[in-house]
Amino acid sequence: MAIKITDECINCGACEPECPNNAIYEGGVEWAIADGTTVKGTYTLMDGTTVDAEQRFAPISTDTYYIVPNKCTECQGFHEEPQCASVCPVDCCVPDEMYQETVEGLLAKKERLHI
Repeated sequence: MAIKITDECINCGACEPECPNNAIYEGGVEWAIADGTTVKGTYTLMDGTTVDAEQRFAPISTDTYYIVPNKCTECQGFHEEPQCASVCPVDCCVPDEMYQETVEGLLAKKERLHI
């Protein structure tokens, strides 16, 4: 499953540079699939929606850092554990129960993001 950042976030920013998928954004910042990935053209989101990789989306959070589930791979294929969680000083990077994914699914998502 993807990782999420809870309301306990203190906005320290330690997590953002650690994400190999550029899935972490500062609160209020728009996101795109193409940010920090090799994706170009169309991309199919987890819900089946097809979007342009450069399309900007509204921030998921305006007050704290947030993780885009469509880009989060729990660092599978990069690291042994999610790097955001390992550097978070307040332990607010936790599994997101809304996104149940297998290791195989996370690795496939990684491959789609980094062709």
